[in-house]
Amino acid sequence: MSKRHDAIFEDVLKDMNREAAPAEEDRGATRFLRRSNALADVGEREEKVLRWVDPSHCAMWARHNRAYELLNEDNCRDLIDSIKSQGQQEFPAIVRRLQAPGGVEYEVICGARRHFAVSWLRSHNYPQFRYLVEVRDMTDEEAFRLADVENRDREDISDFERARDYAVALEQYYGGRQKAMAARLEVSEGWLSRYLALARLPEVVIAAYPSIRDIKELHARVLKPLLADPNVAPSILDAARKLAENQVAARAGQGALIDAAHVLVTLKTAASGPKRSRPPEHIFRGDAEAIGVTFRKRGIKVTLEFSEKLSDTALRAAFEAYLTHRAKRKP
Repeated sequence: MSKRHDAIFEDVLKDMNREAAPAEEDRGATRFLRRSNALADVGEREEKVLRWVDPSHCAMWARHNRAYELLNEDNCRDLIDSIKSQGQQEFPAIVRRLQAPGGVEYEVICGARRHFAVSWLRSHNYPQFRYLVEVRDMTDEEAFRLADVENRDREDISDFERARDYAVALEQYYGGRQKAMAARLEVSEGWLSRYLALARLPEVVIAAYPSIRDIKELHARVLKPLLADPNVAPSILDAARKLAENQVAARAGQGALIDAAHVLVTLKTAASGPKRSRPPEHIFRGDAEAIGVTFRKRGIKVTLEFSEKLSDTALRAAFEAYLTHRAKRKP
């Protein structure tokens, strides 16, 4: 996390100062001094309590900004290997207590990949690993901002996942006021607007890509003005439908997925329409060795082109040949 985002992270945490001290100390909890939390003016440090829990006792927050269903062994391999090498999870996930049946005690606000990695290890002959969490009391808006700050610099969360999260948050927490949301997130309105444009791409365009992880903010910047043009939008949507059908077939084992770069090129090409073919041409000349005059016809218009270096004799011969050809075509 960059210094700027680390500062934002700390600022978000300051808003969450309503935690009550636990009635009794949790067994197995780990006490630690939180980083960057020294209170210089009074010389104090804030203590937090971490808990090691069974990941099956945790559920993803419904508004979590990462698509948990897209996590797998491959895209979490680095984290799985790191936890296995370290012997434990190094950084805690942030959770809220959850009153729900079925043994689920916590709601994960930040830490979906850590949850997947620990769960995967436990199901693959490493039952000793447990999920390290920090329990916090926070509102949904605070949870949204905390999750956003933690993941904003991460490359393993896609532009579209982030954009989709912003679009929902804009309505749920900020009453559709983009300026207010940008101020709370400490980002520019322009930056936020670009991500909201990505979230608003038509569903058929989203389906044209191999995965939502492949859709970039740049793609929305390219497609937004084209989709806003009523003259070309239908062509783009038709091309997107065909691409989406091919992607569905590829996932069913019929051919290969079409990569994101090719999808974008195809949609842009659909906006420009088919390339216009050059009108048919014919060369008229007085004899086989002459340069001649090039004849082109588009509709009822005729164009004759010739070089300035063509001699008067050769030009007259070429025109005679053209006129003879024209006379033969007349009924």
